[in-house]
Amino acid sequence: MRVYVPLTLSGLAEAHRTGQLGAGPLVALAVTPALREWYRSDDTEELEYAALNRAALASLRLLAADAGAPRRRVVVAADVPDGAVTADPDRGSGPAALGEVRVAGPLPLAKAASVHVDSADAEADVTAAAGALEAADGGDDDAQFVVDGAEDHELLWYATQEIASLVEAAGD
Repeated sequence: MRVYVPLTLSGLAEAHRTGQLGAGPLVALAVTPALREWYRSDDTEELEYAALNRAALASLRLLAADAGAPRRRVVVAADVPDGAVTADPDRGSGPAALGEVRVAGPLPLAKAASVHVDSADAEADVTAAAGALEAADGGDDDAQFVVDGAEDHELLWYATQEIASLVEAAGD
């Protein structure tokens, strides 16, 4: 199963140093039955793109909680055995947790298929979105507009061999 692990550049640097995305259980996003129902598509690529975007939002939440992290969303796509992934059907049906899964045990960075990161030109919008996230969660329409501004930026695709360069460029 393909899972999308939300990180920050600092988290990616840590994964690069340790060789693990996390010890587990690890929160990730994936194409779950709840996500399928919400997105209403049978197209696998569209569903995976939706899961990737949900992970980008989760990465934004990580940035909102870590003022010191470089202001770029990071998502690592990894392939794990189906048996290593569980979804809480009650939690997964809530709008904030659509597609959320837990990956049991450690997740080696070697299982990563690709890395998706904001370009440098997204940093101002991502910074603003991280600052507006709490208000947006509270129902503030203006704050939601700011959060949506970050979502207008497509994450760039990187091969796993480029992780060292990404981490180095970020200064971690």
